[in-house]
Amino acid sequence: MSTQVSPATQVSALTIRSYRPTDHRACRQLWAEMTAADAGLYGGPSDDDSGAAFEEYLTRLDLSGMWVAADVSGGVLGMVGLLLDGRGGQVEPLVVSASRRGEGIGRTLLAHVADQARRRGLGQLSISPSARNLDAIRCLHAAGYDALARVTLAIDLRPSSATFDDGIDLYDRRFRY
Repeated sequence: MSTQVSPATQVSALTIRSYRPTDHRACRQLWAEMTAADAGLYGGPSDDDSGAAFEEYLTRLDLSGMWVAADVSGGVLGMVGLLLDGRGGQVEPLVVSASRRGEGIGRTLLAHVADQARRRGLGQLSISPSARNLDAIRCLHAAGYDALARVTLAIDLRPSSATFDDGIDLYDRRFRY
């Protein structure tokens, strides 16, 4: 199934369609871009082959579907995946090419994956952005992801001189991100 987006809301016509093997190279590049951006949020080094995990992702048994956003020339601009999680689903990954962010492509992909989750009879759809990715959190909230489903806490065991003034209060406790 394809979803057409009006050119009035996009720079160019956009099609959301199922992932094809011919999309592999572009999607692996998007995965590498996502991985490098996440590493940059936490000051970590970028992996030499940050797209390698895409190969493992494609073999996941809980992968229920994967879709790409393509422009009129067929170029892949973004991708989204749906993982089964009991009676719910998890959006992983959601990535839009850095050069095309802010055009509504991510929200269009999110709407498509939500529609697919409803068609599969799933009761809930979740996504786990990096706590430091404020742009993603704002986008997800605007797209309707406004209920906290789970909280993952971490302790940084690496020696670091970095301090973070930013944080979030949750249940009367202050957490760094």
